[in-house]
Amino acid sequence: MTDAAPDGWLHANPQIHSVRVAACDLNAQARGKRIPRRFAHKLETDGTRFPFSIMNLDIWGEDIEDSPLVFDTGDVDGLLRPTERGFVPMPWLETPSALLPVWMYHDDGRPFAGDPRHALAAVLARYAKRGLTPVVATEMEFYLIDDSARQLRVPPSPRSGKRRLGAETLSMRALDAFDIFFTQLYDACEAMDIPANTAISEAGIGQFEIDLAHQPDALKAADDAWLFKLLIQGQARKHGFAASFMAKPYPDYAGNGMHVHFSVLDARGRNVFDDGSATGSPVLHHAVAGLLGAAPASTLIFAPHQNSYDRLVPGAHAPTGLCWAYENRTTAIRIPASPPAARRIEHRISGGDANPYLLLASILGAALCGIEDAAPPPDPITGNAYALDLPRIPTDWSAAIDRFEADAWTHRLLPRPLTRNMVLTKRQELRDIEELSPAERVDLYLDTV
Repeated sequence: MTDAAPDGWLHANPQIHSVRVAACDLNAQARGKRIPRRFAHKLETDGTRFPFSIMNLDIWGEDIEDSPLVFDTGDVDGLLRPTERGFVPMPWLETPSALLPVWMYHDDGRPFAGDPRHALAAVLARYAKRGLTPVVATEMEFYLIDDSARQLRVPPSPRSGKRRLGAETLSMRALDAFDIFFTQLYDACEAMDIPANTAISEAGIGQFEIDLAHQPDALKAADDAWLFKLLIQGQARKHGFAASFMAKPYPDYAGNGMHVHFSVLDARGRNVFDDGSATGSPVLHHAVAGLLGAAPASTLIFAPHQNSYDRLVPGAHAPTGLCWAYENRTTAIRIPASPPAARRIEHRISGGDANPYLLLASILGAALCGIEDAAPPPDPITGNAYALDLPRIPTDWSAAIDRFEADAWTHRLLPRPLTRNMVLTKRQELRDIEELSPAERVDLYLDTV
């Protein structure tokens, strides 16, 4: 991957008042600085510096106890270089501002192994060595929530002033009730080069989904998902309510997922999942086997927070049993109906609160391991997966941390320094969240994740 080249973006946009420079930490939080415009002209060429430890903070933004990145090293700085994207506008702020996404390196040019974006880049480099290119899309589910009172509620429609208390699945009325919000959101996505596609109303009160279009650059797809979260959370606050990717904000309604669709192209641009048949190629089946094999170890990536496990319950439209099928939304791995040339895999386990870089690194890495191993999957199921006796992913946070730490799959997919930092982070959060009431936990996660 190459870093951004100077393109005179700030010079071409004299209205920009200030600049944010930010990287994505393990919890997908934007960590960075605000810089006045007059001091920002060298960012594209020189980057900036943060402590390495800033990439490994807990969900509250606290240092990790016993982290090797803090006192053991003197809390040394790393070098933050701009990503390929360069500057992007921040339409949700009141004053014209720009964000420069960055990722972390050592001074000698080595990528910092604890940076989630580098973890994904390493997986994509493995694909490239085999002459393969993943084509990736994400489905971003979120709730619009009025959190101004103690009890969470759906926001009133800006058009009618009414609160719709039903789920209104695929309701045009629910979408049109927030037409100004969605129109401004799509305009902002276009300005930020985020390929926002179809929007629908979902199965929860005030719940929606926006698909981000398929693209043959998985690193940009992860960037888009991360930036989309920042955008929609900021845009919602601008409208007086919250946008939440929290896995389960309401106990009685569906949770938020982040489903991932992907296919893989060879050097000639041919989809290697397609062999002209209705069932897909052996390569597709090997990829499915890798995804199923790695899922228990990767559950902490798919469900990284305490609230994540409130979503992972049988019969709640979030898969807990490990199986696959054709055109079946009760399964963890679904092969959607499509023309053979568009044959793809849908990975359905992850919550909306996942880190997009770690999520794609884990999914694409597991699929590639399955392809390399030529592993056979179990037979596809038919019918209701929730009614079957199936192998299970961990269904509580503590068990997921333990499995992530101990399972050999983890180290096939992610760098050891990153996995060590992740375990230390999640054990600290697991301990400290016990001190919070249920209401405080909701407040913590609502528009943080």
